Amino acid sequence: MKNIDVRLVQNSYSIEIGSGILNQTGSKLKALGLKDKAVIVTNPIVRKLYGDVLKQSLTAAGFKPITFEVPDGEEYKSLESAGKLYRQLAEYGAERSTPVLALGGGVIGDLTGFVAATYMRGVPLVQLPTTLLSQGDSSIGGKTAVNYGTLKNEIGTFYQPRITISDISTLKTLPGEELTNGLCEIIKHAFIKDEQFFIYLEKNLDLIKSLDDNVLEKIVAKSAQIKASVVESDEKDNGLRNILNFGHTVGHAVESVSNFRVAHGQAVSIGMVAAAKMAAESGIIDSVTVSRLKNLLDKAGLLTKLPQMEVRQLIQAMRYDKKAYGGKIRFVLPRSIGQVFITDDVNPALVEKVLGGML
Repeated sequence: MKNIDVRLVQNSYSIEIGSGILNQTGSKLKALGLKDKAVIVTNPIVRKLYGDVLKQSLTAAGFKPITFEVPDGEEYKSLESAGKLYRQLAEYGAERSTPVLALGGGVIGDLTGFVAATYMRGVPLVQLPTTLLSQGDSSIGGKTAVNYGTLKNEIGTFYQPRITISDISTLKTLPGEELTNGLCEIIKHAFIKDEQFFIYLEKNLDLIKSLDDNVLEKIVAKSAQIKASVVESDEKDNGLRNILNFGHTVGHAVESVSNFRVAHGQAVSIGMVAAAKMAAESGIIDSVTVSRLKNLLDKAGLLTKLPQMEVRQLIQAMRYDKKAYGGKIRFVLPRSIGQVFITDDVNPALVEKVLGGML
């Protein structure tokens, strides 16, 4: 098992990563001083797989758990779903000391985090990510949000969990497309921050896909460590943390224009290739770097071409993105593998040319 400490000015916490550790949740929460009632938020699929294991662990540690279900799907990461959870929490008699546990992937983690942050102005949050995307990325760093219409993550807040427990054995029940979806963020972290990790992924992708325990633990821990180090330097996303948005400017636009029919990881993969191509067209990186990124994404089963959609719609969606500043679209571009920078000085004609060439 690996343990990563996220050291913040306030509300530091640990990320625990290992195989078969979900059944230790109750004892870990008890050790944190939590007790009595506990609320599990999950979706029907994850509940069927892991709901009983978690509930038994909590009961054995003296908790009185209850489970609230949210239907599976990005469209349920909404204010409407948050409102329903508020009502259920109130009816259950949840108090300010009642822990709320997010058991699932990125949608459950974001929605539950938002509800925990805002119900009674904040109740204890526990992240129990069950997907590669959430274990390696979205459950770390305290960003919580819901979508509103076609606007993704526009309503949210920063709220850190008391603990994050990543049981990598849950990855073995993931549909293949969900594992692929999560690989995107793992590759992103390597590309923006650690060339040696990127090389490791290039060499070991087949082992990752075969769900080798040691390799899964290593890549989840390394990805979590990279994100944690960035979050420690810029918890509230005022500067350095923006590098984590590599691929997300175009990616969020693809999600929005497709009405979220394109999965997050697939959309960000397209966005990473687009950003790399913009850097190459600007003479910042060479074509070999673009090819290495594209080849790894292709091998992982991720999209590197745009589905059929209007380029102008994508650009319009980018202008409404929360990363835009002063009316300018902000991009994260690579200087090399392991080094990126943030800029709002990308010629709109170049953006249109690159996206048009990726259709």
